[in-house]
Amino acid sequence: MLLYAITDRSQLHAPLLDRVVLLLHAGVDYLQIREKDLPGRELLALLDAVLSLPNPHGTKVLVNERVDVALAAGAHGVHLPAQAVAPSRIRATAPAGFVIGVSCHRLDEVDRAEAEGADLAVFGPVFDTPSKRVYGPPVGVDALEQAARGRRIPVLALGGITLENFQLCRGAAGIASISLFQGAEDPAGVCRVLRGGL
Repeated sequence: MLLYAITDRSQLHAPLLDRVVLLLHAGVDYLQIREKDLPGRELLALLDAVLSLPNPHGTKVLVNERVDVALAAGAHGVHLPAQAVAPSRIRATAPAGFVIGVSCHRLDEVDRAEAEGADLAVFGPVFDTPSKRVYGPPVGVDALEQAARGRRIPVLALGGITLENFQLCRGAAGIASISLFQGAEDPAGVCRVLRGGL
């Protein structure tokens, strides 16, 4: 069960780094810094701060889209939109072990991400969620199961996932979310529940 936490400081009432500390200690596998509005220099400073924090579980820190900033900061990887440059092209200049995730909303996008060398795909929105309505109606659990079936790379469920519905995400290799992790009073407890139930 892979756990993939995504940040969005606009949803927080406390400093982002305070929440990141909790997420790193909770033991999520991946932490995507998704502060899309930050200029490169500020994003780099944020990443430097995140990467300097204690990371007791070896959480991999990924940067949203900005390959240049990820490489400059020494982050563990990058997360790309579905129509971005092929992961195979990034690998030509990235260090060994650099993680490349891709957001996918359709089956053919998962096909492409896998064929082009992504390490993982995040698929959704599985359930309705306000932040993902721009991508259209939720794809649903059947589409998720189809997208994940027989893959060489893990496909993680994203979108509207709660502790009440995550067990419906059949076939998924894990769960990706902003609110489920970032909004939790006890992220470590959330991780324990998720790892015990899919």
